[in-house]
Amino acid sequence: MNLETQIMQDLKAAMKSKDKAALRGIRAIKSALLLAKTDGTNKEMDEAGEIKILQKLAKQREDSIDIFDKQGREDLSAVEKEELAIIKKYLPAQLSEAELEPIIAEIIKTTGASSMKDMGKVMGMASGKLAGKADGKSISAIVKKLLA
Repeated sequence: MNLETQIMQDLKAAMKSKDKAALRGIRAIKSALLLAKTDGTNKEMDEAGEIKILQKLAKQREDSIDIFDKQGREDLSAVEKEELAIIKKYLPAQLSEAELEPIIAEIIKTTGASSMKDMGKVMGMASGKLAGKADGKSISAIVKKLLA
């Protein structure tokens, strides 16, 4: 079942159960998917594109949570945390640092990278290979650690 169908079913279930947090999160996802579909490219969205949109939504929520926490706005932060939890349900499970290290070490070996100057090559391959499975910040940290 594709993401759009899943979202519609979950939206109906959230409406029936009157779950306001789920409604906000699911509507945000539905809106982002609809915007991406109608942005003029007129192409069917693949799973990688859907994951990219979900990651963007999650990142926006995480940034908002950081800002609200710094400003002492727990009420707004709580709303964003609820929506983030809903969005993360639709994202694939993220790999842990222990799982990422051997994959990135193999990429470093494949590219022949030996210093920080080669970080761009490694990051390009790693980002492509690990799309949806890890965020760029954690990939970057491990690449730096292994190349240092």
